[in-house]
Amino acid sequence: MRYFLKKSGALLVTLFVISLLAFLAFQVIPGDPTTKMLGHEYTPERAEALREALGLNENVFIRYSKWLGGFLTGDFGTSYSYSMPVGELLSGKITTTAMLSALAFCVIVLISIPSGPLLARYEGGKADRAMVVVNQTAMSIPSFFIGILFTSIFGLGMNLFVAGEFISFEESRLGFFRCIIFPALAIAIPKSAMTIKLLRSNILAELDKDYVRTAYSRGNNQQQVMRTHVLRNAIMPVITFLAMTLGDIVAGSIIIEQVFTIPGLGRLMVLSISNRDYPVVLAIVMIISTLVVTVSFLADVAYQCIDPRVRLR
Repeated sequence: MRYFLKKSGALLVTLFVISLLAFLAFQVIPGDPTTKMLGHEYTPERAEALREALGLNENVFIRYSKWLGGFLTGDFGTSYSYSMPVGELLSGKITTTAMLSALAFCVIVLISIPSGPLLARYEGGKADRAMVVVNQTAMSIPSFFIGILFTSIFGLGMNLFVAGEFISFEESRLGFFRCIIFPALAIAIPKSAMTIKLLRSNILAELDKDYVRTAYSRGNNQQQVMRTHVLRNAIMPVITFLAMTLGDIVAGSIIIEQVFTIPGLGRLMVLSISNRDYPVVLAIVMIISTLVVTVSFLADVAYQCIDPRVRLR
């Protein structure tokens, strides 16, 4: 309980600091949202009146307290550019980004969990050496560059999808899946390589321990030792790593949306930054930050509950 309370306190403090720093950062960025909102109708008098109507002339900490109070109650404010509640504006975008992130995570699990034990089993062989090279290469290539390659090869070259086209989930589930499968693969490939390397290293480290030799001496074969003993110990750090990777996957989704022109949170955030639509940008930043910090918190707590060695420490 003490560990849980300590972690909960750290979670709340972290989110508070992130929200404060994000809010203050947008106050010092050059540019006035009223300029974008008024466009050709801009005059100093109209800009000042609009700033007063939006509350931009109030003290920064008063504005922060009002924004934070609204955020905690689910009121993200009103978009400067779209003149509509930010929550309504984000609802469909969140779904698109969430489904892209979820698909990328599933691909990572499906690729890495079977591959790690397979490579560890054939350590030192030709296949293992070849995969080590492939792994190192995959880890070194950014997701957005993989996305560009996929667009060039599979989109423009092989016509497996139409570059720049997006079909919503409501229009066609199959069409939506075809639009996000290559972006999900682009996100998943570097993370899968990292996960495979971690799992392979953990398995090899476990195989050198005394309990493995004891298990063999009791008549267990290699498959039984791997499944019953080694994998159970080797997989825990990998599960924690995968949980911690969720934040990177979401961030990767936001970046890859620019490459494939997917109308998710990423494209909306870029447009909102250029339009100085700070309520929208702040909401997206806080949603992503809350997800990342919460997942990290849950991973720490789950690891502490599952692994008795953590409880002892």
